[in-house]
Amino acid sequence: MINKEILLATRDQSLKAFLLKSIKENGGWVNAHMHADRAFTITRDSFDVYQKQTLIEKWDTLDRIKAAMTEDDYYRHFSMAVERMIEQGVSAMGSFVDIDPIAQERAIKGALRARETYKNDIVIKLVNQTLKGVIDKEARYWFDKGADLVDIIGGLPRRDERDHGPGMGLVHLDVLMQTGKKLGKMVHVHVDQFNSSEEIETEQLADKTLEHGMHGKVVAIHSISITAHDLAYRQKLYKKMKEAEMMVIACPFAWIDSPRREDHGPTRNSLTPVDELSAAGIPVAIGTDNISDYMLPFSTGNMWEELKLLVTGCRYTDLENVIKVASQNGRLVLGL
Repeated sequence: MINKEILLATRDQSLKAFLLKSIKENGGWVNAHMHADRAFTITRDSFDVYQKQTLIEKWDTLDRIKAAMTEDDYYRHFSMAVERMIEQGVSAMGSFVDIDPIAQERAIKGALRARETYKNDIVIKLVNQTLKGVIDKEARYWFDKGADLVDIIGGLPRRDERDHGPGMGLVHLDVLMQTGKKLGKMVHVHVDQFNSSEEIETEQLADKTLEHGMHGKVVAIHSISITAHDLAYRQKLYKKMKEAEMMVIACPFAWIDSPRREDHGPTRNSLTPVDELSAAGIPVAIGTDNISDYMLPFSTGNMWEELKLLVTGCRYTDLENVIKVASQNGRLVLGL
């Protein structure tokens, strides 16, 4: 048998032990991006639907789940997600919240109640999810209403690109920037989620950041399609992002299930390129994204597993910056 004292001493000297200790010493974990209002909503029946749908199809199917949830339901699920963070030593979290024609104010009211409940245990920054876009009249009404209730302006340009045609994602970005500038709030945007060379949303976000003078106020979420482009494009993009003082949030587990593709391009995985971004001077934080819900049924919101996947998948060995990704950079992207 292995001597227990030797086993414990070996564990204390492991890379995991070093990183966990260092993250704690640097203020604790920060979950920079999640959807706490939908956490732990997956059921056996809804899982059957999950198996057959693409992400874009899920955007619409989510309506049925959201429509059935009361404010108390949202409060309960949000609280479950918060407690999952607290038990891991997370000191701050940023959560998107559905504020749209379906959820209306029920989700944000539940989230605000939960933030009050846990205010002495964890810092919570709220962001409005624009799952219905910002161009449709009713969707815009709820976007504007939500913008006043949250700490950070959230965006999903692909939704308006899908519903209203080519170029409307750029209009979506204009609305986000104008609103963020007017209200003095940061802007967090879901971009480049499909691991495809056809996507240039991170670059479009950088261009709009520069155009609207929102330097240092804009955060890209995911940006996994960056590595579908060649090195020359990536280096040009990083310079533009650096000029705009953009930041990025990686959610590793969220896209590891990206389907196989037949198109050609650089050899890559579906992870945010933390190694290249960090080398270019662009801060990268980490988030869990969805937790045990219709989007990510097998995610448990485990911060260590997210970090392990990111550093392993990107072969990222700069441990000092890995610690920042898990802690300091998270506070930076949340405006703390």
